[in-house]
Amino acid sequence: MRDDIVRILQDSDKALTIYELQDRLKIDTIEDTRVFSEELRKLVDDVIVYHSNKDKYMMLEKSHLRKGIMRANKRGFGFVEVDGLKDDIYVAQDNMNGAIHDDLVLVEIISKMTLDKLEGRILKILKRQVQKYIGEIIFDHKGIGHLNLDDKKINLDIQIPKDNCMNAVSGHKVVVELGKKINNTKYEGKVVDIIGHKNDPGIDILSIVYKYNINNVFPDDVKEEVKNINMEVLPEEISNRRDLRDMEIFTIDGADTKDIDDAISIEKLSNGHYKLGVHIADVSYYVKEGSALDNEAMERGTSVYLVDRVIPMLPHELSNGICSLNPNVDRLAISCIMEFDSSGKQLNYELFPSVIRSCKQMTYTDVNSILENNIVPSGYEKYEKSLRIMAELASILRKFKIKRGYINFDVDEAKILVDENCKPIEVKIRNRGIGENLIEDFMIAANECVATHIYFMNLPFVYRVHEMPNEDKIRSFLGFIGSLGYQISANIKDLHPTTIQKILNSLEDKPEYKILSSLLLRCMKKAVYNTENLGHYGLASSCYTHFTSPIRRYPDTTVHRLLHTYLFDKKISVGEIKKWEEKLVYICEHSSEKERASIECEREVEDMKMAEYMESHIGEEFEGMISTVTNFGMFIQLDNLIEGLVPLRDMSDFFHYDEEHMTLTGERSHVKYTIGDKVLIKVVRASKEEKIIDFEVIRKL
Repeated sequence: MRDDIVRILQDSDKALTIYELQDRLKIDTIEDTRVFSEELRKLVDDVIVYHSNKDKYMMLEKSHLRKGIMRANKRGFGFVEVDGLKDDIYVAQDNMNGAIHDDLVLVEIISKMTLDKLEGRILKILKRQVQKYIGEIIFDHKGIGHLNLDDKKINLDIQIPKDNCMNAVSGHKVVVELGKKINNTKYEGKVVDIIGHKNDPGIDILSIVYKYNINNVFPDDVKEEVKNINMEVLPEEISNRRDLRDMEIFTIDGADTKDIDDAISIEKLSNGHYKLGVHIADVSYYVKEGSALDNEAMERGTSVYLVDRVIPMLPHELSNGICSLNPNVDRLAISCIMEFDSSGKQLNYELFPSVIRSCKQMTYTDVNSILENNIVPSGYEKYEKSLRIMAELASILRKFKIKRGYINFDVDEAKILVDENCKPIEVKIRNRGIGENLIEDFMIAANECVATHIYFMNLPFVYRVHEMPNEDKIRSFLGFIGSLGYQISANIKDLHPTTIQKILNSLEDKPEYKILSSLLLRCMKKAVYNTENLGHYGLASSCYTHFTSPIRRYPDTTVHRLLHTYLFDKKISVGEIKKWEEKLVYICEHSSEKERASIECEREVEDMKMAEYMESHIGEEFEGMISTVTNFGMFIQLDNLIEGLVPLRDMSDFFHYDEEHMTLTGERSHVKYTIGDKVLIKVVRASKEEKIIDFEVIRKL
């Protein structure tokens, strides 16, 4: 009945009365009338169907209303994200109607601001997605607690009676559960957790961790399970595995890495071919399906890497211990051995469970010293030949990928160094050398190999997919760079990855290349996990998965479990296939969601630490480049990737904003600012609490 109602309303070119609907559905019994009324009411309650004031019904998308997620701005206004709409709907502060950041809302479209930009007002808050809020508790003279919210985008007044404070004191960072509503923006609250005092080292980061519902403590049942896991490989555990302990296998990671997922080996054959081994920690052997450990890992979805800490997906006994491919100890692995010819074409491969013994834990710094500067650090002498063969193969594989359309946006990352009290002391660009690229190339090869193998078995699986970008967004980008004087011809009707590659190559020698490549990256869709193989656009890969990081990503652990099920244990029954068809849908959706949360958490921590770092540089001058121009100001990016806003309200002239060309032009001075302009700025304000940095332009450079 529900589907029939939806079908009729979708096909109808006008709103229908309840009687017209009943007539088209041919409802003529009391029971059918009851079911019809119930299903229609549910469709209205679920905001799929709109019930108008004239007592008529239509699909919501055919009305002037939309359902979406509110993305509030700390300045008071917001935007509603609506599925299927190219642009978000702008909502002015006066039209927010009590909606706050992340609310599911019903928005009425009231006007068109420009050709594509819509303005709306919030009619109804359908669901308050967040029920717990983080902030500093401050007590007034009556002993009532008031929550100073960490997230300034949330416009709520939360009052906490003395009995609901868990003995917190002023200055404590707390988690508060929303209670009864007093008015549109005022609520009663209850403290459910005390994070710590705001001045204690690390509490600032922990507050953000709590905000994103990231578990930082393992439950007792998980701790109990870990106690029963052998922390050494036993002889009976290797009987059905290929023994590779005599093979030259080693790891390459950052100097501070403790959770080592992957190890590599290389052999150059007499015919000039390369035999590459990618050996990945067999986490699924220790994390048994359905165990408390497995359920917690699934819930977390991923490890979260913050400025001074890692919140692991698995307890340290596993992530840094028995699962980590530490040197000179036996470890269980799944090995992917691939043979490539001199052009980078994969000729054959093997996938099998193994036992390995890494002979050295190498660092990117030392490997780059050899491959970039021909300086061999002590202890690396016997591995120099293997590393050079690896670099040779990696270069071949990269050329092969680029030829098929692999897109390298070459976006820099910031590295924030902190002292023992978690106070930032330096912000610099993270180095990415031959060693880092080498590992990336080898891991991509292994991920493709595993994905392709299972794909052709036509079995349920986890794919890492990245869909084609929106044609209009690429057209807008080309129009914008055309306004900068860069005319690039590209066939956007055929958006093959080589088209994006060609655009990037055309911009490579431009002074603002880093900014423009970041803007183009924003035009891309987000990569996610999916049970359907949709290909990976950015890698120009027809079939891709995540297999190489099972210590820190649950989809990879799942892929390992599926390899055991399908290939090694050969449990391919109808029941097993049905189970995975159902289970993998949830794993993919949940893992994608947790990945987004971890990325947002990491970014917010970085924003806070960058603002804290700049608090000690107020009044100082720096050179930077305009990275974004908006109707409320422009963002300037410094050489170390710290970004600050030059607010329009603080500029000495009245500036006109040109959205199409993304420029600001002074009315009196006629000074024009656009993306890519170099400027000298002064730091005028920085706030760790608000996570903002404000600059003042001294002059254009």
